[in-house]
Amino acid sequence: MGIHERKEREKEQRREDILDAAQRVFFESGLATSTMDDIAESAELSKGTLYLYYKSKEDLYLTVMMRGMQLLYDAFSEVANSACAPAEMLSRLSGAYLHYFNLHRDYFRMMHYWQAPQFHKQVSEEVKLSCSVLNQRIWDLVNGMLQRCVDGEILRKDLKPAEVGLILWSSATALMMRIDSEEGIWREAFQLNLHDVLNLSNDLLFEAICTEKGRLELKALSNS
Repeated sequence: MGIHERKEREKEQRREDILDAAQRVFFESGLATSTMDDIAESAELSKGTLYLYYKSKEDLYLTVMMRGMQLLYDAFSEVANSACAPAEMLSRLSGAYLHYFNLHRDYFRMMHYWQAPQFHKQVSEEVKLSCSVLNQRIWDLVNGMLQRCVDGEILRKDLKPAEVGLILWSSATALMMRIDSEEGIWREAFQLNLHDVLNLSNDLLFEAICTEKGRLELKALSNS
């Protein structure tokens, strides 16, 4: 290995070490109260060294968040690449998102900061672009699976895959956020198990967006 290649590897390793440190800090303290000083201390580096690799705390936050997005892409990709029938694919797609939520709760929480307009102002265009590209890959993958469900006569042909994906995603995400922050409140005040409500929501949405064939095949899957 030449000197240039070795230096590039060392630089990349330093970048990953900084991300590991930032992830520890963000998972523990969140974005608002975390500082570059906290991250530098966790990484055992000077704050100036951090700025050689990342332009802002927000750049670091979004780059850590993209680790979680990649895990979600991998989970959906596993479903897409399976040999299962369209109805099972639809069911497994929903299940993959729930499994991701349960397994990677910290990454799930991070994704919602991207919705804040003030957050965007602090993120570099380079990092924004990287995030947008990965986000598009996820949606392209999901839309491709939903199109296969349309072609397999599981989903109604009068609905666009992008419409279906957005509806399913938005409904599940909203309830998952409630589960994450208010599960005990809803159980105490209304005797509701929010996990059951999430399952009910999925069932009701599938009833609305699926064909008769799709509903029968999903029911058969749930009974098997």
